[in-house]
Amino acid sequence: MSGDSRLLVQGIGDVTIINFQDASILDTLLIQKIAAELYGLVDEKAKRKIILDFTTVKYMASQTLGVLLTLQKKARTLKGKVVFCSLKPDLMKVFKITGLEKMFEFYDDETKALDAFR
Repeated sequence: MSGDSRLLVQGIGDVTIINFQDASILDTLLIQKIAAELYGLVDEKAKRKIILDFTTVKYMASQTLGVLLTLQKKARTLKGKVVFCSLKPDLMKVFKITGLEKMFEFYDDETKALDAFR
């Protein structure tokens, strides 16, 4: 990733853990940048086991939900999956209201998310 990456990416075994650098993911240009970085991990680097850690995220635009759905579809194409952890209650509420909580797996913390891949 470039020096101005909006994601902190680390690997534990064959699992890729991604932390967001921004508390607010609201700006269209920021969302597009994050989308390009996330899609690149799957499309170019063939990452199949991904944890998105939302510890730092307080707000995100609805456009971000589309990015997350596309990421999940791309991972599934490679027989992989994307799981989420450490969502704040207000963000979790967005997934419930939109019905998207059925599309993803959610875990309280990174350790539990890692266990999902074991």
